[in-house]
Amino acid sequence: MNFRPPKRQMITPDKTIAVINASGRQAASFIRVATAVGYHVRAQLRNLEGVVAAEVATNPHVTVIQGELYTKEPQPAKVGQNQGNGHSQVGEVDVTNTGPNSGIGVNYDIIEKLFKGAQLAFINTTFYGDEVKIGQALADAAKKYNVQHYIYSSMPDHHYYNKDWPSLPLWASKHKVEEYIRKLGLPATFVYAGIYNNNFTSLPYPLFCTEMQEDGSFVWQAPFHPDAKLPWLDAEHDVGPAILQIFKDGVKKWGGKRIALAYEMLSPVEACEVFSRGVGRPVRYKRGPIEVKVKIPEGYRCQLEALEQLFTLGGDDPTKQPPYFGDIELEQSCPRVALELWEGPRGLEEYAREVFPLEEQANGLTWMLEDEAKKNIRPPPIIGNGYLSTLAEYHNLYQQNGEIIINPQDPPDSEGEEYEEEEEGLVMRGLKRDDEEWLA
Repeated sequence: MNFRPPKRQMITPDKTIAVINASGRQAASFIRVATAVGYHVRAQLRNLEGVVAAEVATNPHVTVIQGELYTKEPQPAKVGQNQGNGHSQVGEVDVTNTGPNSGIGVNYDIIEKLFKGAQLAFINTTFYGDEVKIGQALADAAKKYNVQHYIYSSMPDHHYYNKDWPSLPLWASKHKVEEYIRKLGLPATFVYAGIYNNNFTSLPYPLFCTEMQEDGSFVWQAPFHPDAKLPWLDAEHDVGPAILQIFKDGVKKWGGKRIALAYEMLSPVEACEVFSRGVGRPVRYKRGPIEVKVKIPEGYRCQLEALEQLFTLGGDDPTKQPPYFGDIELEQSCPRVALELWEGPRGLEEYAREVFPLEEQANGLTWMLEDEAKKNIRPPPIIGNGYLSTLAEYHNLYQQNGEIIINPQDPPDSEGEEYEEEEEGLVMRGLKRDDEEWLA
């Protein structure tokens, strides 16, 4: 009766995983899970400001490499521009423009440091800098240092699947990087993330603004057909476990494969019904154009314009709306394949009930406090510098003089300071947020 079998020893993984844009939703989700089971992560961070960046930087299993993946040179101003003293003015390069961008290069030094000694990599590039060149340089370094498994967060080029469909610029860049990785012969897997549950906000954020009405209900306006199915994913909750399982299964199972990371297939009308049950308020879907009420990066503006064009092609027939992932077979694999990787996803209803109010409160909104007061329940707490890691760290939204604005360009060189009123970079309830990772 006193005999007990010996405890099974838990093997600590003796591998280092290279990760970029480490404060983005996908990367941060993965870092939490991977380090929890003993992997070491080498993480590139643009800076150390913000809740999630601090979380990553203080993780004992993480080595931080701080800096941009791109380089930039000041560009001469257009002819006729001057500072009033007869001298030509030097302008800043907009690092968010899609395609080749004069004055934008690749920071090869950081990329070398990132991959030297790493055995695995989870890479999610963004449109800051030349995404294609950066993506190719990352793949080259992984090849040089013999990375054993390279997981790239990709997206489709719809024009590749149907010549009548327009390309979405930011997704087409990822498609080009994926094609390069394949030609390079890297042992790689490609994951395609569905729409983030975490995108929803009642702030005037384009495409996923759930605008609060006078009666307390919400309205979500977007160009998607009301009855066409879309793939959904809770990025911060479910990306990490799924990516970790892909690494555990290895290249033998997933090498060269594309995986759709989506745990629900819901039409916009169904998504609003589910969200309504979770949040406890009416939520109505309205098909309409994407309203841009805030300043946004130029690259994202181009993306929204193309997205509206693409997803209105089907007109009134939901069966003619192009599939979100471009490839109908990839779309039809949702959520079966994702559930093979991770069986505990957080659905949209659960997100709306448990997380959305916290994220809204973190952004300075108060409607959820009124709801809690009616129930005589204490409101959820605010932590850190006045905002929760669930939202404020991820959405690059700032407030100044009552206007919510998304930072359109790089922040100034000064670190840890609040921007002056005349500057375009803005602050929200605390230290400025330098990382523009709200799309990652």
